[in-house]
Amino acid sequence: MWLPFRVDEFEGLPEGPEYRYWNGEQEFPGDPADCAFYVVPYMKPPATSQRPLLGMTSVQVVQTLSAGVDHVEPGLKHLRPGVRLCNARGVHEASTAELTLTLILASLRGVPDFVRGQDREEWRSGFRPALADKTVLIVGYGSIGAAIEDRLVPFEVERVARVARSARTTARGPVHPLTELPSLLPEADVVVLSTPLTDSTRGLVNADFLARMKDGALLVNVARGPVVDTKALLAELESGRVTAALDVTDPEPLPAGHPLWHAPGVLISPHVGGPTSAFLPRAKRLLVDQLNRFVNREPLRNVVLTTSR
Repeated sequence: MWLPFRVDEFEGLPEGPEYRYWNGEQEFPGDPADCAFYVVPYMKPPATSQRPLLGMTSVQVVQTLSAGVDHVEPGLKHLRPGVRLCNARGVHEASTAELTLTLILASLRGVPDFVRGQDREEWRSGFRPALADKTVLIVGYGSIGAAIEDRLVPFEVERVARVARSARTTARGPVHPLTELPSLLPEADVVVLSTPLTDSTRGLVNADFLARMKDGALLVNVARGPVVDTKALLAELESGRVTAALDVTDPEPLPAGHPLWHAPGVLISPHVGGPTSAFLPRAKRLLVDQLNRFVNREPLRNVVLTTSR
């Protein structure tokens, strides 16, 4: 079992397996061919995450510590059929939802402008938009999207519209399919992106998507950078028609000198939706549960795909 945490940091790991610590270092902790359960290091480049997969001829489970699996998925082609890929559903919902509300409120209430004013000792008072009475559209209504809605409820929003890959009904109301986005976008004051990065969502927020957003609307991206066409977004930001709050960008990390840094009406955070004090306890609980399930031959949680050829 390859873990990105040392064994003495855990309580409740099953006895029997041999645990090896690997957190993306150049040297592997052993022969990848002997690994049966691979926990992908957190917040490492895709090349690092995928590097051991080529030699993992005996691996049965690949477990990410992120909600998204796009940084690992390309490397699965090297694996034999039947390997289960599991994500970290249940680990990041609280932190990502917190950040989403932070970005929304900071953008609407003008917090970046207040900080700039404080730096210059300027008192920048005046009316600002409130979140109350706004319509919020959540694009990507999985566990993170639902956690975002949980935190929107106390803010007296007028309406929350939900969009996912396919239609369904929840206790809070209907979830619309992606095909209904064109009719929902013109009604939304805030559009939150929390969808996985897939072939169908890459470049989803293109010029047509942005043109359908109402004047003055706020786009919030806590999903993945490539969900948004950066060039199209820059054009809308520079026109002043919409604003944006971005925890993820394309490219990422955003290089110095990129025009997105200084585009009007944009707030950028450096992909910090997941890495908070809430991460470690939840990640360790997930791994202890998954490893016990694996050793006891019980069904694993969060299986998102099984390899085949």
